[in-house]
Amino acid sequence: MEFLDKLGKKASEAYKITADKTGKLAKETKLKFKIGDLRTKISDLYEEIGKKVYEAHIREDEEAKENIGEELKSLCIKIDVLSDEIEDLLKQCLELKNRKQCKNCYTEIDIEYKYCPKCGAKQDNNEESREVKEDSENKKDEQEENNNDNSKNLEKTITVESNVENNDEDEEEE
Repeated sequence: MEFLDKLGKKASEAYKITADKTGKLAKETKLKFKIGDLRTKISDLYEEIGKKVYEAHIREDEEAKENIGEELKSLCIKIDVLSDEIEDLLKQCLELKNRKQCKNCYTEIDIEYKYCPKCGAKQDNNEESREVKEDSENKKDEQEENNNDNSKNLEKTITVESNVENNDEDEEEE
């Protein structure tokens, strides 16, 4: 019976690990699909920019050539927005694989590395920033507890002082 229990636990653990990895792969695939779609949109915008520039070049109308700048600026802003979105999706992909990108040479490296193996640049330690965040959250909790304790102490002090004042008034009346 003990053998079957151990076998069941091992199978359950293997299932959890497999399900976790499969879930991460599915998320990564969705993210990469979105990235591909966004890159296609960027390519379409580049093509549209090229067409507009060429059409402005062919036209003899000076006013149309002057107005093209605003249209190009609008299209460039769209490209910037899409590029930022791609960058965010790439970061999410890296997080799913427990990896990060070197700030200096943009090489994909393990999240625990303190230095890039390719260029040697020192890396920001995400775990340190997480610890700092946790510490600040713990300090906030402690401050809230202290504030609650201080409020309770203040209420007690007010109660005691009001009792003392009442007793003083009673003694004066006597």
